[in-house]
Amino acid sequence: MLLNEFPYPMTMTMVQLLSITIYSGPFFNMWGVRKYVDISWKYYFKLIVPLAFGKFFASVFSHVSIWKVPVSYAHTVKATMPLFTVILSRVIMGEKQTYKIYFSLIPIIAGVAIATITEISFDVIGLVSALASTMGFSLQHIYSKKVLHDTGVHHLRLLHILGRLALFMFLPIWVFVDLIHLKDNPETSFGNYRVVMLLVVDGILNWLQNIVAFSVLSLVTPLTYAVANASKRIFVISISLFILGNPVTGLNICGMLLAIFGVFYYNKAKYDAKQAQQKQTLLPFSQKNWHDRNNGYILYPQQNGKLNGVTSNGHQKNGINPFITHSNSSSTNLLFV
Repeated sequence: MLLNEFPYPMTMTMVQLLSITIYSGPFFNMWGVRKYVDISWKYYFKLIVPLAFGKFFASVFSHVSIWKVPVSYAHTVKATMPLFTVILSRVIMGEKQTYKIYFSLIPIIAGVAIATITEISFDVIGLVSALASTMGFSLQHIYSKKVLHDTGVHHLRLLHILGRLALFMFLPIWVFVDLIHLKDNPETSFGNYRVVMLLVVDGILNWLQNIVAFSVLSLVTPLTYAVANASKRIFVISISLFILGNPVTGLNICGMLLAIFGVFYYNKAKYDAKQAQQKQTLLPFSQKNWHDRNNGYILYPQQNGKLNGVTSNGHQKNGINPFITHSNSSSTNLLFV
């Protein structure tokens, strides 16, 4: 709604970064969010600064995309985030995925392709901007998880740090790109009280959305967050069609639904792969291994306060403790109690 009356996506980004910087400090102090984290300057410039640059980079292209194309189409294109995540994780971290995960990318790509072909208000700049912002957010997600793991910084403090750095880096660009045009165009400048109100509301909502997103991700499993994120896209697409009245065709809606279905299938495939990996890390229990490890003794429950050992031929030997280490036991055996 704001970009329809105020076609300055960089100013919109500027206000959002300014809101994160201004509101986060006092409110996080009131909430008792821990402040200090010892981060070396080398690590700061190696990861934190690039992360801040990626934040405003992704935000700018995200706003350009919803300025050039309908919100419903922009969020359909953003459903390709799993594709970027898989590719970037493979290139940067060397992660390999299961065939089921790779297969889940097919409906995502097909759905976005159908939505692109049938989009009435198609714009190349809008498509490229949506893809660029999706890639930027994927990179930001990957490196943010690494920073949180490496430094132990509170997730909300990381949000504040990134917002403040992004604001300082983006300020000169905004002055040379948007501020000059705003001075020359008083009709859409800050003298329009409706535009100012929408900018303030947009900044506050963006700040709250960032807080909720960071907090939810720290409270629930990644799968739950991913499913909620996919559900959010369905909600945004549906509401934008009703409120903004963007013209769409039946085939266009089918493409959107196919892409969202692909996202849900991708999340399910990731969950299955994670569960299978966790099962492989556990040594399976085997009665034969237990029998061999304890020289033929199998542990039974206590009787009369004594442990009962039973040999493989059925003879009971009271008081024998099968946990005693024997010379022929392998040092690599794990003991499950």
